[in-house]
Amino acid sequence: MLGFLESGMESKDNAAFIQTMRFSIITPNYNSGRFLEQTLSSVIAQASDGIELEYIVVDGGSTDSSHDIIARYSNSIARTIIEKDSGPANAINKGLSAATGDVLAWLNADDIYYPDALRRVRQVFEQRPDAAICFGGCPIVDAQGQEIRAAITRFKEIFYPVSSRFTYQCINYLSQPALFFRRSAFEQAGPLREDMRAAWDYEFILRLWRSGGAAQAQGAPLAAFRWHEQSISGQHFARQFKEEYEAARADAGRLAPQTLIHFCVRWGIVGIYSLMARRRKKSCA
Repeated sequence: MLGFLESGMESKDNAAFIQTMRFSIITPNYNSGRFLEQTLSSVIAQASDGIELEYIVVDGGSTDSSHDIIARYSNSIARTIIEKDSGPANAINKGLSAATGDVLAWLNADDIYYPDALRRVRQVFEQRPDAAICFGGCPIVDAQGQEIRAAITRFKEIFYPVSSRFTYQCINYLSQPALFFRRSAFEQAGPLREDMRAAWDYEFILRLWRSGGAAQAQGAPLAAFRWHEQSISGQHFARQFKEEYEAARADAGRLAPQTLIHFCVRWGIVGIYSLMARRRKKSCA
């Protein structure tokens, strides 16, 4: 009888969640005026699908064209925070603290959402009340928006059908721009770690996963990740994969099989990225 009552309460809670589902999207920005307008437009356009959207832009005191761009879209931005910060994680934490939505995410100022992305995420959360996380496809694009490194994207997608916390501890196959999470999961996980330089998103997602499973939005990609020389992954990939390994080790345990697998994966990926970096330098020489 108790189990029946608990099940009924969970169903009512999920029905209320679905009825009032509201998205809060945060965009951290610092001198990304080159790509910012495309990012803002891609987020704001999601509201045309009947999505209730709270858009928060956190600017760290940009000195380029960013403030003019943000001003042009001010009518569609629920809140703008312009003040110095200590880095992207700090800016995102400010946005998450201000957010009031039921589903949260952040989209960096050089990435984009594809049309219909939030509506599809809503459908996933409606169908999977047990899921703390929703993720989808996310190609890598260059500064001009053309897909690059398709082999890396296809490699990550191999793990989608076997997605689990165990798998994610072994390898970071989820792309943050195409990842969304319930407020309840965020409240349990806590804020992003601001002491990390490059892998604070991976470490944060590991903590989100403790609150429930992850569900995939199948079909077309939800977002695109823009790679360029100034991006974090472009500048600090060795530091990024070191921090990811340390986060996986802390989450899974020093002697866990996931930790050993991640150790091997880390050095394999760093080797590939180092080779790609050397080739780029030669081609520019």
